[in-house]
Amino acid sequence: MARTFIERAMYWRGWRIVGWGMAAFLLLLPFVAMQFTDAVDWSAGDFIFAGVMFAIVGGVLEVAVHSSDRIAYRLGTGIALLAGFLLVWINGAVGIIGDEGNPANLMFGGVLLVAIAGAVGAGARAAGLARAMAAAALAQLVVGVVAYGADRAVLPVTVVFVLMWGAAALLFRSVAADQ
Repeated sequence: MARTFIERAMYWRGWRIVGWGMAAFLLLLPFVAMQFTDAVDWSAGDFIFAGVMFAIVGGVLEVAVHSSDRIAYRLGTGIALLAGFLLVWINGAVGIIGDEGNPANLMFGGVLLVAIAGAVGAGARAAGLARAMAAAALAQLVVGVVAYGADRAVLPVTVVFVLMWGAAALLFRSVAADQ
C-alpha cells in the first residue's frame, strides 16, 4: 500500500530526529568524559570542528535522502560520507602516516578533494557519483602506495578506505544501471 505524502514525511521526520540526536549525543560524549578524566582534553575549537563535520555529513545525507528513494543510492551516499568523515577525523586526531603533525598526511586531503569535486560535478546523478567514488578509490590507492614507503602501517588503512570508496561506487553504479 502506497504511503501518503504526510505518512512519508512523518516517517522521515522520525529518522531525522534519530540522526541529528545521534550527532548531538556524539558531541556530548567528549564533554562528559572531560568531567571524569584528563585523558580527554577537547578545546572549544575541537567541539566546533566536530560540530561542523557532523553538520556537513548530516546535511549531505539529508539531501541524498530526498534526491532518491533507492536504498542503494542512500547507502552509497552514507558509505562515501563515512569514508570522507573518517579520513578527516583519523588524520586530524592521530594521523595516518606517523602522527597528526606529519605533513605527508595532507596527501589524503587530495583523496577527499577528488571525491568532493567529482560528486559536485555529478550533481545528484548516480552514474556520475559512481565515477567520482571510483576516482576517489583510485586516488586513495595511489596515496596509500606512495605513503607505504614512509610508513608500512598505512597498508590496512588504505585497504579499508579503498573498499569503502569502491563499495560506494558499486552502489551508485547499480542505481545508474537501473535508470
